[in-house]
Amino acid sequence: MNIYFSPCPNDTFVFHALTHGLVKGAPAFDVTFADIDVTNRLAIDEENSPDILKISFAALPWVLDKYALLPCGGALGRGCGPLVLTKENHSPASLAGKRVAVPSDRSTAYLLFRLWAAQKVEGGIGEIVVMPFHEIMPAVRDGKIDAGLVIHEARFTYQQYNLSLVADLGSWWEEDTGLPIPLGAIIARRSLDLKSLSHWIRQSVEMAWEKPTASETYVMDHAQEMSSDVAKQHIELYVNSFTQNLGNEGYHAIEALLGRAAEEGLVPRVNMEKLRECMNY
Repeated sequence: MNIYFSPCPNDTFVFHALTHGLVKGAPAFDVTFADIDVTNRLAIDEENSPDILKISFAALPWVLDKYALLPCGGALGRGCGPLVLTKENHSPASLAGKRVAVPSDRSTAYLLFRLWAAQKVEGGIGEIVVMPFHEIMPAVRDGKIDAGLVIHEARFTYQQYNLSLVADLGSWWEEDTGLPIPLGAIIARRSLDLKSLSHWIRQSVEMAWEKPTASETYVMDHAQEMSSDVAKQHIELYVNSFTQNLGNEGYHAIEALLGRAAEEGLVPRVNMEKLRECMNY
């Protein structure tokens, strides 16, 4: 069975036990590391797409016929949203008509940015430029782009580029909805044993918490030159109770994000019953 997820610390931490033969009864897994923009494209566009993969919740509306959303293993949370950065300290209104770099146009970060801009940027954003996330902060610093939308460990490192925070979209979302931010979803082909998969992934999450040092080498081997302190912060932000079980609050957050995005014409409308099919697994 093949599985695709990112080399980010939260994913390697969560899936260490599952992919190292430590979860009783689970089959062997063939792991491929891929950025979430790559997995989004694979899930949406490729006929021979992976069995199990992590995608952005923003990509779910395009894949629910082929894949089911699993109730565990993903990333939702508070205080972990994407940031809008500029070279100088600007107000949201100053972004009207400007060029903004984003790491993907099929990501939760992108949906949050568009929903925020619809409220806060009168006249609207100018050009959206998609570029690899590691290139965004240097591009803003060097004046190649007016503003950048950043994710993940950039929360902890953007000051090193002498950039200013325009908006924390996680804080905005939480204040506006009272809900956590839906970031990364774990999906699996509908032809698979979804109940067993959910059980195995949940076991892997619980084992990661029980023995956090067991995955240290695996996490750091794939942490893309991240320091151990930043990797630890990353795990603490993105691995939480929602990773173990989405629960009603998690599903409400997903439905709120995709519902609002559909109203803005950013994604197709989702069958919410289909979204919750594996909720009790």
